[in-house]
Amino acid sequence: MEPRRRDAPPDSPDRPHGMASTGRAIVIGPYLRPRESAPDTARARSGERAPAARLDEAAGLARAIDLDVVEAGTVMLSQIRPASYLGKGKVEEIGGLLKTLDAGLVVMDCALSPVQQRNLEKAWNAKVVDRTGLILEIFGRRARTREGALQVELAHLTYQRSRLVRSWTHLERQRGGYGFLGGPGETQIETDRRLIDERIERIERDLEGVKRTRKLHRDSRKRVPYPIVALVGYTNAGKSTLFNRVTRARVLSADMLFATLDPTLRAVDLPHGARMILSDTVGFISDLPTMLVAAFRATLEEVIEADLILHVRDVSHGDTEAQSRDVEAVLADLGIAPEDPRVVELWNKIDQVDANERERLANLAARRPADRRPVLVSAVTGEGLDVLIEAIEAKLGASREVMELNLDAGDGAGASWLHRNAEVLSRTLDEDGHIAFTIRVDPTKAGLVRAKFGDMVKP
Repeated sequence: MEPRRRDAPPDSPDRPHGMASTGRAIVIGPYLRPRESAPDTARARSGERAPAARLDEAAGLARAIDLDVVEAGTVMLSQIRPASYLGKGKVEEIGGLLKTLDAGLVVMDCALSPVQQRNLEKAWNAKVVDRTGLILEIFGRRARTREGALQVELAHLTYQRSRLVRSWTHLERQRGGYGFLGGPGETQIETDRRLIDERIERIERDLEGVKRTRKLHRDSRKRVPYPIVALVGYTNAGKSTLFNRVTRARVLSADMLFATLDPTLRAVDLPHGARMILSDTVGFISDLPTMLVAAFRATLEEVIEADLILHVRDVSHGDTEAQSRDVEAVLADLGIAPEDPRVVELWNKIDQVDANERERLANLAARRPADRRPVLVSAVTGEGLDVLIEAIEAKLGASREVMELNLDAGDGAGASWLHRNAEVLSRTLDEDGHIAFTIRVDPTKAGLVRAKFGDMVKP
């Protein structure tokens, strides 16, 4: 198993203060050998993930639930074994490593079938968790709202249903009927499966109610109407930090995978008087379990309905291109194509790259078409946020109507109404004592402006 890396011991000063370990674990990255070898940098630029980066991400997922990762390493495979995923020799090698390190849990950075998971647990006499199970565990810990808890439980039950195996004596067949006349009844496995199915049906009904409530909220916002701007991106790309910087909110932001799970919305006043609603969503990740994509569709409807989608990328990460493609794949599942005019890329964490890399990124951005040009920002230092706000206003204003009108200088009520209901681009006082306003207004409110101010609106 190569390469190997150990975390700091539990009492080491290198371990983050306050982190309580929930078990000693080793992380295995079983990856198929590439047909053609390529340098890690070239692989990352092409969107293909480097094994080391994939392993680091898997270890980060394990630490996100406070596991004590005592060893992490990759296992390069020529083929996947149907019974145990790994070859017999590697299974024995890892079994010996578990005993040496006194670890009781193995995290496999892959999707294991129920049979493969059971066989590995028997061979190692340890708990085995695959990538899907690990992500579900993280989501279960992070969910705070009722909607998030229901969605996680639904995904977990769907995953668990296929992993009911006859492992205990209580799973024997139960006798049906009365006395000694009844024939054999259903097995305990069948009973458990039926109970899970019934619980899934109840959760789906509850989620339908949550969806209706969320739709009512969206409909009420449309009547205002405030444009919705949604932040999307790979987990730990800096979305919540950017959200806090723009909204001055206190949403949890940490250097941790899936620090934020439940969606958060805040109103933001833009410089020219318009108001938008900024939405922070759950971070995406490669190989996201399909049941989670389906279960979290209600949450991600904020993205589907958004007027503007800000795709936040961590350009300081070695696998930024691969991460970008993973996000685009999830957006495509939601019906949002990469070339959708609503999507704007934000290249975040430019404060963490050197001068040469920053110049390269700036040149790459400048070569993009103006309507598809990324915005370079740093959510931590605030660099580039003024350019971002201008880009947001320009994008949102592209679909709005620009109007000009003259008001009497003493019409304070009319001027106040304009500031509340439109973007005031400019105002100038002429010699006749009139104020010339140039405003930008949502098409749904253009009629209200004309009805309220009549002849004062210039044709």
